[in-house]
Amino acid sequence: MKQITHSFDYQVFDSVHELQSADGELLEKAKNAIAGSYAPYSRYHVGAAVKLANGEIITGSNQENMSFPAGLCAERVAVFAASSNFPGVPVASIAISAISDEFEVCEPVPPCGMCRQAIVEYEMKYNNKIRIILGGHSGKVFVFQGMSSLLPLAFHEEGLTK
Repeated sequence: MKQITHSFDYQVFDSVHELQSADGELLEKAKNAIAGSYAPYSRYHVGAAVKLANGEIITGSNQENMSFPAGLCAERVAVFAASSNFPGVPVASIAISAISDEFEVCEPVPPCGMCRQAIVEYEMKYNNKIRIILGGHSGKVFVFQGMSSLLPLAFHEEGLTK
């Protein structure tokens, strides 16, 4: 047996005000995107903003459905819309934020497993790391340099071949 350890580094900021201006602006756009959220079941509203390599910013919000698997998370809405509207343009960064009807979201909001895998796909497609900016409605902000920090054993294309 062999023991292997994965570790990663990330930055922690006490508030959005400590971020570089571009990161702060992107996180603010993610917060604004929450207004388009449709979350009558979870009452947990998520917004995402994707900045492309060409400077375009595309936003998305979570869209729930009574048949739960039919809904989509904000991150995938934003990434898929960016890819659809700007084919061939890599994603440079993504910011994610949330609010709840039930409590104050003051911890950074990470993407779910399906969203992590979807974002990894775009890193692999363009062979570039995507900067990930995670915030809540208030409080600390985490910044990661690539999805391998959040999904170290991602499913890769090599797994589809014999």
